[in-house]
Amino acid sequence: MLGPRAAHAGTGGVAGPPTGTGGRTDCRADPGPDAGTAGEAASAVGAVLEEYLRGRLREARRVDAVFAEEVASRVAAFVLRGGKRLRTAFVWCGWVATGGVGDPLTPLRIGAALELLQTCALVHDDVMDESPVRRGAPAVHADFARQHRAGRMRGSAASYSATAAVLAGDLALAWADDLFTETALTSPYGEQLHREWQAMRGEMVAGQYLDMRAQATGSSDPAQARNIATLKSALYTVERPLALGASLAGADARTTDGLRAAGRCAGLAFQLRDDLLGAFGDPAVTGKPADEDLRARKLTCLRAVALRLAAESGDTEALAVLGPGDAGTGAGAVERMRAALERTGARAVVEEEIAGLSASSLRHFAAVGADARARREFAVLVARAVGTVPDGEGESA
Repeated sequence: MLGPRAAHAGTGGVAGPPTGTGGRTDCRADPGPDAGTAGEAASAVGAVLEEYLRGRLREARRVDAVFAEEVASRVAAFVLRGGKRLRTAFVWCGWVATGGVGDPLTPLRIGAALELLQTCALVHDDVMDESPVRRGAPAVHADFARQHRAGRMRGSAASYSATAAVLAGDLALAWADDLFTETALTSPYGEQLHREWQAMRGEMVAGQYLDMRAQATGSSDPAQARNIATLKSALYTVERPLALGASLAGADARTTDGLRAAGRCAGLAFQLRDDLLGAFGDPAVTGKPADEDLRARKLTCLRAVALRLAAESGDTEALAVLGPGDAGTGAGAVERMRAALERTGARAVVEEEIAGLSASSLRHFAAVGADARARREFAVLVARAVGTVPDGEGESA
């Protein structure tokens, strides 16, 4: 398991590799319990984030006390409020599965950078979706709006809060880039790490834009829905983190490509589960509203499948309620949409695809030559990501 150093990230982070490996934690040679599990890495990254954020908050206070209190502190609080830390766990899994070379603190720092990047994505996403809740608390823009009203500030609370939240997300992105760059510069594989990071950031923006554009145009194209799911979620949730971990270990191109394939399948399964939670989830468990995607008629894979099945079966009621037209957004309309998702068989189809993608992911992972322990770790992590193993966290993103 991860040792006591995890609680002191500023002085090393996690327990060192087991003796007798020449400083190398090699999963394929059974590195033993000190190598830690992906789940333990996901927990240990909290200490890395706490240490890093303390330093950034000190810097922010030197810049300006108001900025530090109202922006930097909000970002830090959001980051430390958690989430599943899936991206950290997948970085760790990719690193261990390909040899686990070097200081175990390094994949944790890469994971911490990903958690900061995720903060940027979520803060901006909530602004774009006008979502009031995230991780069981007011979304960042909603909290800024409360501050505007409480302070009796001039102008529009909506405009102020959206602008402030965009800046908060930008700060999280800057911190993510700083931490990633500092870490990559210490690695002999820094150039490959940078290529992965660079591609991932562009993919995220592309996916978010295409998601927004599809909603505006009323698209129901299943291929477009799949592309959005891949760019917006699958790549940066699983595929890129696995590849970042493999890059840290100096994995060859064939092995890294195998992990990419595993990550692509698992990431799509993760997003399909998120689609289902967005339609049928319990807000008390997910920490966010369960009807926003339906009210906004977002182009999710779930909705695209339902529209296709409705067209094939001649279900005009489902086509009307799920289509791009204005069929209402009240509670009654949402319930009719849920009924249509069930009646058309779309929910069952998506559940089946989640299972198929998960199985494909495990096959791709096994093909890279990871040992039995790494395969078991990955299987548990995939099951947790796609919701087939409860983890009590409830944060789907």
